[in-house]
Amino acid sequence: MAEKHLKHPYVSGPGVLSQVLDHLKKAFPATVNAEVLKKLGFAPKNESYIINVLRYLNLIDDEGNRTENAQKTFLKHNDNDFRDGFSEILKVAYEDIFTLHREGSWSLTEDKLITFFRQTDQSSALVGKRQANTFKFLAEYAGKRQPSSTSIPTSVKRPDKPASRKTSKTATKKLTDGHVGDSNNGLNGGGNKGRDVGLTVRIEVNLPSTGDQEVYDKIFKSIRENLLNG
Repeated sequence: MAEKHLKHPYVSGPGVLSQVLDHLKKAFPATVNAEVLKKLGFAPKNESYIINVLRYLNLIDDEGNRTENAQKTFLKHNDNDFRDGFSEILKVAYEDIFTLHREGSWSLTEDKLITFFRQTDQSSALVGKRQANTFKFLAEYAGKRQPSSTSIPTSVKRPDKPASRKTSKTATKKLTDGHVGDSNNGLNGGGNKGRDVGLTVRIEVNLPSTGDQEVYDKIFKSIRENLLNG
């Protein structure tokens, strides 16, 4: 459960929050609570964090009912109109930070945001970082902040086509099989037993803007265990 004494909400990663907001733009239920999120398949066992964000932004009330504020903003069909409305929602919700930094709040560095949230809520370093990243994501969603260069993709794609953002690792493994080059295997003809052959494996993993840290850890653990250490 989220720490109840905190004023500012947070999520562990922006992936699910992005999916929820996208869904609410298409169809905003009259009531949004943990049960509704479960039925929609969002945030399993972490529903309270999403609910806290929606409540903090005054998109739902304490009972989970959709507010007039949400009704007015999330029915805007034009993307620019939605972003304008959503940015106003953020300015009201995060009034304390905008009182200090005005329009500069949108572009505050992560360190400054962490300092602000930790000082305000007396939160831990981890929670302060998550509060900062939650604000950064919401600012990006409102079109007020450029997406971070470390944004992570929703899925891992095969490297068929070049991607705009990707992480690549190159592993080189030397094979010294005594039968390489043997006349029986047809490589380079006979008489070349013991010849070294260099093998280079290039692994490309696209990392989109959403996802949890646990997912990324599993991806690179699998690469390390099955490809690099094989």
